[in-house]
Amino acid sequence: MEVVDAHNHYWQYNSVEFGWMGAEHESIKRDFLPHHLASELEKHNITATVAVQARESMEENSFLLALAAQHSVVKGVVGWADFRADTFEQDLHLIAEHPKLVGLRHFVQSRPEGYMLQESFQRGIAALKALGLTYDILIGHHQLPEALKLVALFPDQKFVLDHIAKPPVRAGELEPWKTNISRMAAHPQLYCKISGMVTEADWQHWQEDQIKPYLDVVFEAFGPDRLMYGSDWPVCLLAAPYQRVIGLVKGYIQQLSLTEQEKIMGGNARSFYNLSE
Repeated sequence: MEVVDAHNHYWQYNSVEFGWMGAEHESIKRDFLPHHLASELEKHNITATVAVQARESMEENSFLLALAAQHSVVKGVVGWADFRADTFEQDLHLIAEHPKLVGLRHFVQSRPEGYMLQESFQRGIAALKALGLTYDILIGHHQLPEALKLVALFPDQKFVLDHIAKPPVRAGELEPWKTNISRMAAHPQLYCKISGMVTEADWQHWQEDQIKPYLDVVFEAFGPDRLMYGSDWPVCLLAAPYQRVIGLVKGYIQQLSLTEQEKIMGGNARSFYNLSE
């Protein structure tokens, strides 16, 4: 089975541009580039990856798109643009000219309440569809009601929810996350990445059984046609090696048909992001 990793990151670390990393992130405060991931890609028959922004700057786009040009396995880039900037539309059209730019993302998880409903943010979302760009929603579980309002405003825009909206796995709580996920999934233009789960659990002591209830929820809500595998490498390394991360998903979907497994492990990401072969 050919696999698409729909969510990983590359960076050349420095403390200024990666200020979101705290003391607990010490082990990933170093460079992570495509050659560092190459052995895992080969081992797990991963033929395509999507590189997702880890800095909020226009330079991040140039950096990731240059890597995509150098490494054929990087089939798509989810970049960044400042929706609030006076030059937003010019900036967006400039980066959208690159065939491997497939979408945009922001660190909404760290933004105040109401951020996604601001006029400038909605203006930015409204500009994406005409350029064939998707939007990755990066939020915490407490922001799901606001994200629901945003998605409802743009029925023709393709969205994907990163990291199953970061549920409270450490606390073992399902509600109100479960109810809000079901409401989100009612919007057919929204997909969901099975990613980022291990870092929401206890990094040192998590077990597969603790994550299974959250997988049950997203599989029931979104079904096999709107879910896609993503590793969140190298952030995932805080809690698990790559093999355990992909093994968690592959083990869970063994209950499904081969066709459904192929969609989740690659087909859905290819169609959502319109990735080249």
